[in-house]
Order: sequence, then structure tokens, then C-alpha cells
Amino acid sequence: MPLGERSPVFYAWLSVATAIVTIALKFGAAYITGSVGLLSDAVEGVVNLFAAVIALVVLTYAAEGPDREHNFGHEKAEYFSSGIEGALIFVAAGAIAWTAVPRLLSPKPLEELGIGLVIAGLAAAANAGCAWAMLGGARAHRSITLEADARHLLTDVWTTGGVVVGVVLASVTGLLWLDPVVAIAVAIHILWTGTSLVRRSFQGLMDEAIPANERAQIAEVLDVLRSRGCDYHELRTRSAGSRCFVDVHILVPGTMSVLEGHNLVEGLEKEVQLRLPHVEMLTHLEPIEDPRSFTDETHRPTGGGTP
Repeated sequence: MPLGERSPVFYAWLSVATAIVTIALKFGAAYITGSVGLLSDAVEGVVNLFAAVIALVVLTYAAEGPDREHNFGHEKAEYFSSGIEGALIFVAAGAIAWTAVPRLLSPKPLEELGIGLVIAGLAAAANAGCAWAMLGGARAHRSITLEADARHLLTDVWTTGGVVVGVVLASVTGLLWLDPVVAIAVAIHILWTGTSLVRRSFQGLMDEAIPANERAQIAEVLDVLRSRGCDYHELRTRSAGSRCFVDVHILVPGTMSVLEGHNLVEGLEKEVQLRLPHVEMLTHLEPIEDPRSFTDETHRPTGGGTP
């Protein structure tokens, strides 16, 4: 089965398996070399495992359909996963700094660099392959959880590369303080990733509007109404994990029959779903001649329509 056709839960299991393998490799490399830089990289691997397990739980829950208590489904749970992953990154950064600062004050020689660096390289390759597959899954399923996990793994790949460079420089130059300095730089770098994930999770939980290009496509479908003596207003959108929700008021002539109005909005909703299959649209019919259709507005329009 092509990777794009796999379920989000499959990618979460892939991430868990990869995290377990890379943790073993990285801690092995740190033990063999005595490098605090490689140890900091291994600590971030533990965060990867926690994040992967959380993603697995959340994606399994988010896959459940709507029920009596959650009429719009469970997809919004994905924002909790990316938020928790961001918080765990802060914890990892603190642990790395806690380990690196004493070594900066009292540097120690490095050992068995050749074997250690080969092991670290294998771990980076495993993370890169997993991240590539997960990014494909994130695009296919519009999953912020998979995207967050994948981008964290890519960050980890760059982190490992930086650590390896630092370890090699420390060995070649004899400047042993370079190893803990690189570890501290890793901590600062992953803090940026954590901040970005927490910010995106907060935006999602605040019912952020769907992307501008998708709003433009919806408005393009609705603008056709004006050529038929109709109009629209109160267009509002929100994102909830992999799904998006749209509600809009459709203005039609008061003489239009219920059946005609129903057929009209059904056509609009189907056209939007053809363009954007992840969008669920709710419409509300109003008579265009009635002033009350315009005085009951409680939100400022966000895209087109008669004011």
C-alpha cells in the first residue's frame, strides 16, 4: 500500500518504532564517546518517544466519528498533541542545559569517536526517513499532529548533524569546551521548535479561520449567487484538526420555494466539497428583501457578501 494511503495511526506507530531505535543508538553513541553533545541529542530522542506515544493516542481518539457528546467529531484533539510535544521540548532543553553546563566548567576528553559518530549517523538517517514518510502522511490527511512530529524529527536530524560537527571539532582542535557549547546551542535551537508548536496549537484551539486560499475558493463558489439575483453574508470559517467548518447566510428572493432554495444551497455545498473535501458547510437561507436579514448579524463578515 502506498504511504499516502496509510492511516494517520500507521504513521504514529512508525514514529514510535523509530524513536525507540534512535534512543538506543544515541545513548549508545553517547556512552561510547563520553560526549555530552551526543548525550543531549539522546535526551531529545526521549522527547521524540514521548511525543510519538502521545500522537498515537491522540490520533486514535481523533479518528473516532461524531457522537452524542462531540457532535463535530474529535479532530480538535490533535492540537493537544502538538501542544504537549512543544512543552516536552522545553523540558528536554532544560535537561540538556543541566547536563552541559557542568561539563563546560570541567571538560573531559572524548573516546571512540569513530564508532560513536557512525552510530549517531545511523540514528539521524532513521529519523530523516521517518520524517519524510510522516510529512507525506501529514499532507494526505491534513494532520497537524503528524506534521508537528515530522518537523520535530527533522529538527532532530539537524541537531544530530550539529552535534557531530561539534564533537569532531572538539577532537581535532583539542578544545574540549566545544562539545558542551554545542549541546547548549542544541538546547536553544530546539526551544524555537517548541515555541512554534505551542503557538500553532494555541491558534488551533482558538478556532482560527481556514487558510486564505481556501476561503477564496469558497467565496468564488458563493459569488455566483449574484448573477442569479441572490447574495450571501456572514461567511465564517474555523479549523478543527484535519477538518474545517464553514457557515454562511444565503440571501434569496422571498418568492423562491423551499424546494428551490434547498436545491440551490445543496448545489453550493456540493461544489465547495468537490473543491475542498475536508470542508463541512452549513447554510442558512434568508429573504433578500427583508431588512431583518441584515439586522440579525452578530459577526462582521469575513469574506464577500452584502454588508
